[in-house]
Amino acid sequence: MLAYTMVGTKDLARALRFYTPLFNAMGLDICWQDDSCVSFGDPDDVNVPQYFVGYPFDGHEATVGNGTMTAFQFADIKEVDTLHHLALESGGSDEGAPGFRPQYGDGFYAAYVRDPDGNKLAVVCRGYLHEPGE
Repeated sequence: MLAYTMVGTKDLARALRFYTPLFNAMGLDICWQDDSCVSFGDPDDVNVPQYFVGYPFDGHEATVGNGTMTAFQFADIKEVDTLHHLALESGGSDEGAPGFRPQYGDGFYAAYVRDPDGNKLAVVCRGYLHEPGE
């Protein structure tokens, strides 16, 4: 159902430095890139939703929507931990350290970050019923 998501940036080169290592760690790559935007996904499978980062088409400065967030789902909490750490190393800011969030359901494990432009991302693992180390 989802074809793509797009978020705005004020600095595409900086956005590339943030997003490229994250998407590479997810096993995804650049599908499209020009002077105004870049998309990440699976270049060999158009059915995999893409994530675009770019300058707004209307020419106005990119702004961040309060309450807007894109979540990426994984099968193991180790992936959540790794991606949260990688996002911080790549210039992102912490919005919620990795951990269980029982208010969202049993086994809901997540971490939250913002990219350098302030766009909020979540990395989640749902239904993980083991504590780390078990």
